[in-house]
Amino acid sequence: METDQVANAYGRWAPVYDLVFGPVFRQGRRAAIDVAERIGGRILEVGVGTGISLPGYDRANRITGVDISEPMLEKARQRVHALKLGHVEAIAVMDAENMDFPDNSFDVVVAQYVITSVPNPEKALDEFARVVRPGGEIVITTRVGAEQGLRGRIEKALMPVTSRLGFRTEFAFSRYSDWAGTMPEIELIERRELPPLGHFSLVRFRKTALAANDSINGAVRAPVNEVVQ
Repeated sequence: METDQVANAYGRWAPVYDLVFGPVFRQGRRAAIDVAERIGGRILEVGVGTGISLPGYDRANRITGVDISEPMLEKARQRVHALKLGHVEAIAVMDAENMDFPDNSFDVVVAQYVITSVPNPEKALDEFARVVRPGGEIVITTRVGAEQGLRGRIEKALMPVTSRLGFRTEFAFSRYSDWAGTMPEIELIERRELPPLGHFSLVRFRKTALAANDSINGAVRAPVNEVVQ
């Protein structure tokens, strides 16, 4: 999977995304928002897509949405304007693996059904960990592949097809736990099955206070400046 390939795939999905995936992911979206709002504040949604989740956030929060697909984001901007979502601070095209935010910029990073769609998942997770503040959380809804058995073999066989559609079918949970094991400041705090059929999970990581001193010495990037018009 390549970044341009994913962007093009989701550009093609943009006209029908809400119709095709809206009902399927509804319960996962609600679960992710509910968890994120336990902390609240400044929330980054990576892979915001058409902005289908934006009306679900309490207006007391400040939401920034980024996505690799401009056609998807155009739908998100239309939604923000139509529903007068004043709590949405910015909508911008951005690569999840290389985001233009300073370290420790957000109280919560939410990524809904995104990790299995990026070319380098661990690199994206590194970016989530960088931009969330110490004490904040990374909230992920994700498809979890089978690691063995018939389902696992089917998922592996489908990869050449689904990768062209913009997502992986083969993605073991161990990639999340192994990644967290390499990050001293990150702790896995929850994994919960989501419908349909238990093929999806809500996964939460917390950035601990260990990161507080080290992170402020990192490179500072310019904040996003594409504000919703």
